[in-house]
Parts: sequence; structure tokens; C-alpha cells
Amino acid sequence: MNEEIKNCKRCNLWKTRNNIVIGEGSLNADIMFIGEAPGYYEDKQGRPFVGKAGKILDELLNSVELKREEIYITNILKCRPPGNRDPLPEEIKACTPYLDRQIEIIKPKKICTLGNFATNYIFSSFGLKPESIGKIHGKVFKARNLFVSVDIIPLYHPASAVYNQNMKPTLIEDFKKIGEML
Repeated sequence: MNEEIKNCKRCNLWKTRNNIVIGEGSLNADIMFIGEAPGYYEDKQGRPFVGKAGKILDELLNSVELKREEIYITNILKCRPPGNRDPLPEEIKACTPYLDRQIEIIKPKKICTLGNFATNYIFSSFGLKPESIGKIHGKVFKARNLFVSVDIIPLYHPASAVYNQNMKPTLIEDFKKIGEML
């Protein structure tokens, strides 16, 4: 699947990308974190969550004694939208079959969605009604599809704390709930 993603031209993002960001971590992970799309530094390095939001994610993971190599981290989109704009519906539609296969292969017990785009896609995929992250962050939703039975935990995107330091305590509290589940 990695070669297929690396050669992907399903949407126009291939024209502006530097690197595809497939995801990284354990293929046997019990927990999968799903973000929105690669940013500037992710596009440069070909790795997820390596910029400012990645540093915050690392702090949050450390706060509940999780290591990157124990989890799997990916995004809905595998290519960076120009200027870090929001993903377009056609880009999400083109790219999410790869994410669906990642979920099918890894079979996580918990999926932590980071932000509205990831939450809306995963909720829709599992037959749940998408809602605003502000209403449902930190709650646990039990779901199942053809491939996995999973707990879905919607979280604010770590980038929210980059732009608004007042969000960090909320993120820390939400991650404590993940820690309690382990």
C-alpha cells in the first residue's frame, strides 16, 4: 500500500507536495491517532506531527506515558494542502480509502481523532452522527464496522494549543482520560 500512496495522483495535492506523509508507529498499535493533514514540516520530512503541533502531541503522549513507537499516527490526507488550508471534500474522498486500509490493517482498539475533520470522517465511517469537537472532546464512543470494534475518542487538534495557550489544560485533561483507559 505504501508504494500505491507514494505514487498517488487521485487529487491535485500531488502537484504541490514535497513528501507523502503515510503515517508512522507500530503496525500492532492498540491506539491510533488521526489528524487532519500534513503541515509544512511534515511535508518537508515525510513524517506526521513533527512541527509545533507535534511537539505538543509529544508532551501530551508523555503525560500519559505513551511513546510514539507504541501507537500509530496518521492523517486523513497524506499530502499537505497548500498554505495549510482546510482539506477539500474531494481531497478527503480521494485519500480516505488509504486511511480505511490503515485502520483495517492495524485494527486499533482505540482511535483518537485530532480535530473536526478527523472526527467527522471517523464518526461517519462508523455510523455515528458527526458533532462539533467542542461538544464531544474527551468522551468515549463505542463503535464497530466490518473490520474493527473500537473506542473513538475525539480530541482537539494539538495545533489548537499552538494558537491558543488556554487550550492546553483541556488537551491535558482529555489525554488523562486516555491514560485512565490504558
